[in-house]
Amino acid sequence: MFAKLSALDLTVIGIYFLAVFGIALFFYIQRKRRAKSRGAESYFLGGRNLGWWVVGASLFASNIGSEHLIGLAGAGAKGDFAAGHMEILAALMLLLLGWFFVPFYMKSGVFTMPEFLERRYNTWARNYLSWISIAAYVMTKISVTIAAGGIVFTALLGIDFWTGAILIVLFTGIYTVIGGLKVVVYTDFLQMIVLIGGSIALTYYGLEALNGWEGLTQKAPEGSLSLWRDMNDKDFPWTGILLGAPILGVWYWCTDQFIVQRVLAAKNLDHARKGTIFGGFLKLLPLFLFVIPGVIALALSTGDGAIIEFPLKTNGDVDYDAALPLLSLAVLPSGFKGLVIAGLLAALMSSLSSVFNSCSTLFTMDIYQKINPEASQKRLVYVGQIVTVILVVLGLAWIPLMQVIKGGLFQKLQSIQAYIAPPIAAVFLFGILSKKITAKAAKITLLTGAVIGVSRLALEIGQDHLSGPLLAFTEINFLHFAFFLFVVCSIVLRVASNPKEAPTGSDIDLITYSRGSVNIQKSKINLVLTILLIFSVLTLWYVFK
Repeated sequence: MFAKLSALDLTVIGIYFLAVFGIALFFYIQRKRRAKSRGAESYFLGGRNLGWWVVGASLFASNIGSEHLIGLAGAGAKGDFAAGHMEILAALMLLLLGWFFVPFYMKSGVFTMPEFLERRYNTWARNYLSWISIAAYVMTKISVTIAAGGIVFTALLGIDFWTGAILIVLFTGIYTVIGGLKVVVYTDFLQMIVLIGGSIALTYYGLEALNGWEGLTQKAPEGSLSLWRDMNDKDFPWTGILLGAPILGVWYWCTDQFIVQRVLAAKNLDHARKGTIFGGFLKLLPLFLFVIPGVIALALSTGDGAIIEFPLKTNGDVDYDAALPLLSLAVLPSGFKGLVIAGLLAALMSSLSSVFNSCSTLFTMDIYQKINPEASQKRLVYVGQIVTVILVVLGLAWIPLMQVIKGGLFQKLQSIQAYIAPPIAAVFLFGILSKKITAKAAKITLLTGAVIGVSRLALEIGQDHLSGPLLAFTEINFLHFAFFLFVVCSIVLRVASNPKEAPTGSDIDLITYSRGSVNIQKSKINLVLTILLIFSVLTLWYVFK
């Protein structure tokens, strides 16, 4: 099983796991010593005293999960280099989070995004977002990450898929349950260092095996290092990137509990904004850490002297999702294999632990506490821990259904998000921009978007039995579909808002751009760094045109 790993590799992996559980144990003891009155805030928001560097590192590390390690590298190997757009755009979305959304979130003092939606609209909106977010986490983050864990264990260690999937869940669940958000964000910081270090080593040795960048460009298929694709491209057309991808970005980076929870835990607005800018710079790295190594793996699998052989799926197609683990085994020297494997497992565990904590926060604070307002702080923490265990079971159960959806792991995740994101993005964005949007209109919009999105997902699962208009509907590119659904939801939101109806929401003046809205504080260093980040994005778009 471990024949391809040296004793040094296994030692590196062992040290990593000891460090993670050491951090978990330290913060578990620290949390036990704090006053009981701060139990829930400490467990779910880390005491709201995190510095910008921890916030930014956690934004990056918690986001870097299976869709990057397995899916994004697999997309590079498959020839879908344009998938890197999703990472580059994330940098801009984090700027939108820091400059536009965060001031309202922090001023309101909310624990969760559904709570914010309740203050803007009503309790129904809060309950809807809580349940839809939990369902989205199970269908996207949890199940995809667990599946990726199985792939990594199988490719690297020869362990059975389901055994590997369960192992990654057990390791992650233990330290998440005992420590809460503070354990998650500080292990995120450790995992970010391991992940970046391992990925840099992998890219270096991979290029060395190809005699440098020139060797890669000569051996890689034409167009495999280009971000921009024709508008008719079935996976990542340029029109979808510019119109549809930002919709997914607004939902995921600016309104999703999984991400925003890290910013809510910052010491103050300045640390929160600096954290988003720092996270934005870090989000430029995945193009080099995952997509390019995927292209390197493809180049090393073709022609004379090929040293990588991709496995086949059960239907006979080439399985490119194993690109990163296979490249690690093929080019890395002893010791570095252990570092990269630790990095792979680090990102998987970081992503999974973050979604466990965020999901348990949603259920505990937005659902359980509403039903049991007298529940003690200790009881709330206990409920959050039980919810984490239940989420594991649901995530495992969803994996077989997820395998029916077309595309690689990265595209599967993005396509499912395209069915969920548009109505939520519209309700948040226009709810802050305009005081005229009513709670009734928000309800109609969320339900309309849910019906259209679920219909698309259900039809795609049964696509092999469709024909005519229904088949054509399922064949619309997922990014084009996201833009279409956002436009529909935006129109419904505006039309359904009766101008004669009084604005609703307990804090509507506070959380909309109206009299009494928050003051958007500025600082020179933040402005300079923001301009530099935007310039960096434009540079990457030009270099890989």
